Amino acid sequence: MKYYAGLDVSLEETAVCVVDEGGRIVRETRVASEPTALIAFFNQLDLPLERIGLEACSLSAWLHEGMTEAGLPALCIETRQARAVMKTMPNKTDRNDARGLAQMMRTGWYRVVHVKSAQSRSWRALLVARRTVLNKMRDMENGVRALLREAGLKLGTPSRKDFAARVRDLAGEDPVLKPLVTSLLAIIATMVRELAQLTKRILAIVRDEPVCRQLMTAPGVGPLTALAFRATIVRWCCGRHDLPLPLERTGRPGWPPRLRSHVRLLGTLRRGSGHEGRQPHPYACRVCR
Repeated sequence: MKYYAGLDVSLEETAVCVVDEGGRIVRETRVASEPTALIAFFNQLDLPLERIGLEACSLSAWLHEGMTEAGLPALCIETRQARAVMKTMPNKTDRNDARGLAQMMRTGWYRVVHVKSAQSRSWRALLVARRTVLNKMRDMENGVRALLREAGLKLGTPSRKDFAARVRDLAGEDPVLKPLVTSLLAIIATMVRELAQLTKRILAIVRDEPVCRQLMTAPGVGPLTALAFRATIVRWCCGRHDLPLPLERTGRPGWPPRLRSHVRLLGTLRRGSGHEGRQPHPYACRVCR
């Protein structure tokens, strides 16, 4: 007899439900949201599991990677489709969600989503960290502008290199503004230094990544766009036979998420910079080869 499991993952604990091929519940419990704890539970269960389903969430990639490396048939399923199934439950609880996911695994009413590799997730985390520092630095600069504006001082549009000197010049020896802008400028200086370090790390990665170097041969594509594309698009093709996966709903990586942009950049991977006689890129699909 085949068995199926559903996992409703939360931050601290994961609700687990195991059903047989007839839909009867075999085991229900709560396990810590750790790959080792889940692996130990399923090994102790000692049942021939056909599929283990969990929704795509912030912990799903980590849990999925740990369970698949241990030989468990874990699948990460699409969230919207799972939510539509969960709406049929009279009461939405973690226990009922795990039951619904287990039934989805049994009936096959699910759509598997791709789980990115650890390398892609680390690149994505680096880009998000840089974007976070950049946004906070701009917020601090706008805060300094607001302080000066309230005192009737107009900062203008100085370059980032001349920003601190211009602010100190306007603040002068004002007993209220001087200590405030001094503290804020110290924070901004730290952010500028750390932003430069993060950018340097990105440039080092792009310099050694052949796909990013190939993408940068397209007009208007720089290191940040190339690495964002490389970390986001995980199914490589020309864009005609096997469309790339859509961007994450959590945010755009910094360039317009249009399908024609995907196709143009993927075409660059396949053809090179447009020069005749180039060999197709090894990531191109078999039809294009």
